[in-house]
Amino acid sequence: MKTISLIMIREWKRIFSIPNFYVILLVIPPLIFFFYGFIYQKQFAKELPMAVWDEDRSFTSRTLTDMMEQNENIHFTATVFSNAEIEKLMKEGKIFGAVHFPKNMEADVKKNHQSNITLYTNGAYLVPAKLIYKGAAEIIIKGGLAVVLQKAVKQGMPAGEANMLVQPIKLNTTVLYNPDFNYQRYLTPGLITVGIQMALIVAAVLILNLEFNRNTMDELLRISTSSSQIIVGKMLAHLCISWVLFVLVAWVVFPVFELGKPQTDFNFFILFTLMALACIGIGIMLSAISNNMLFVTDVALFFTSPAFVFSGFTFPRWAMPWYDQFYAKIMPYTHFLDGFIKLYFMELPLVYAADEMIKLLLFIGATFPVATLFFQKRISQYLKNQQQ
Repeated sequence: MKTISLIMIREWKRIFSIPNFYVILLVIPPLIFFFYGFIYQKQFAKELPMAVWDEDRSFTSRTLTDMMEQNENIHFTATVFSNAEIEKLMKEGKIFGAVHFPKNMEADVKKNHQSNITLYTNGAYLVPAKLIYKGAAEIIIKGGLAVVLQKAVKQGMPAGEANMLVQPIKLNTTVLYNPDFNYQRYLTPGLITVGIQMALIVAAVLILNLEFNRNTMDELLRISTSSSQIIVGKMLAHLCISWVLFVLVAWVVFPVFELGKPQTDFNFFILFTLMALACIGIGIMLSAISNNMLFVTDVALFFTSPAFVFSGFTFPRWAMPWYDQFYAKIMPYTHFLDGFIKLYFMELPLVYAADEMIKLLLFIGATFPVATLFFQKRISQYLKNQQQ
């Protein structure tokens, strides 16, 4: 235990003195954490600019326009008179959508003829397009129902009976866990945690190779020639640094941006620790297998960079091709995220993330033994070369 403690203390000194370590682990992460928080500080996508093309110029079209303007997602900023104008404003980025009321719309409705209102959205901006569609479609449907209801009442049908005839089934929706569709509450925690995975793995691939690169291997071997002791000591040092990042995230960044959930901190800490160990294990394993520091760093970056995309955070994994799903499963972040959604967003008990924690333990159980075996071979070869 004394040997492991000496290795751990030595590794701490290296982390705080070698730029490769302290920049990756202690300088860049806090900057990224606050950067992500400030990106989504507005929290909501509201008052998205739209154009109105009103060829009907009737009481109905003006009423529907006013109703849409009252929706928090929509704000009319332009009046247009053709498809070409709509396309031009979209290309210039001045609007995200438009609505077209055709000629004789009100007259057709009064004659029981169908009239088609056209809603334009810019699919290149997926989220704004969906928000505009959701807000406008609800109002147009309600407006159409109101017209039918008004006609039925005028024809002598009691209001209650007319309402049941027009809308026999009413839909009530309840959004759980992020009811306001808050961008900051949804995206910031995910981006921060994927950044931590990247920092831990990239730093970990340097743990062993920097000893050879900086000619400090003799100094390390004077403490111990056991690869298991060296790896455990270094792992504990980097795990402690990961806990510093956890404290920064859970007790500083999250509260600053009103994302903190103190009741989830313990469960979050357990899951975070398992992810940190899995990441460190992968990095150390790569560092033990290859002595080419540039190569293992490239592998680490290639491995971690698409983690957010493949994790299922913004697009469901089940809808991805099987090879993408396989790629997602070999990244610790994927399993961490599944558990994080349950423990942090849904505030469920720790037992609900048991499956994800087992998968992270498998990463830990596989990577550290492999790293120990390969590094012991490198130590033996290094000592043999020194004796020659």
